[in-house]
Amino acid sequence: MVLWELFQTFFIMGFVSFGGGYAMIPIIESAVTEYGWMSSEQLTNIIAIAGMSPGPVASNSAILIGYTAAGISGAFVSVMAILLPSLILVICVAAFFLKLHHNPVVEKMFYGLKPLVTSLIIFAAIKFVLANNLITIDLSFHSLSLVVIFGLSLFALLKLRWNPVYVILLSGLVGIALYS
Repeated sequence: MVLWELFQTFFIMGFVSFGGGYAMIPIIESAVTEYGWMSSEQLTNIIAIAGMSPGPVASNSAILIGYTAAGISGAFVSVMAILLPSLILVICVAAFFLKLHHNPVVEKMFYGLKPLVTSLIIFAAIKFVLANNLITIDLSFHSLSLVVIFGLSLFALLKLRWNPVYVILLSGLVGIALYS
């Protein structure tokens, strides 16, 4: 029963979720809590691990959630279910790409989806912050250092145009130095 729930859930997510793995987080959270596969705190940790791991966040999340819910078979079923819709859609779109590429309706549809994807990613970030109690009113060293790391990381990415890999590695090293 759990394997079917995993397959059905991730298959549907793969078909209806636009914008990549981070945009899927609210949908994943809804399913995880509905089926009771894990707590919100566990999901937050899973998303963090999936985001830091090589590969797409959506498939990494599906593997980790599936494994938590039903072991190796759950991981396999979940990742196949989330990848199968993309495979089907890419094959269909590739068959008609030249006809659809310059179709005004298709262009307008994708133009309209951009704000949705952005809002889903921002929503996921806000939920992540609230779930981990990262917003605190006290001005402790810990909370101030988190704000400084965030600000410097954003500055390095936007103004200095550093490679995100370097920013991630440097932020991790700063975290080890500050919080060990």
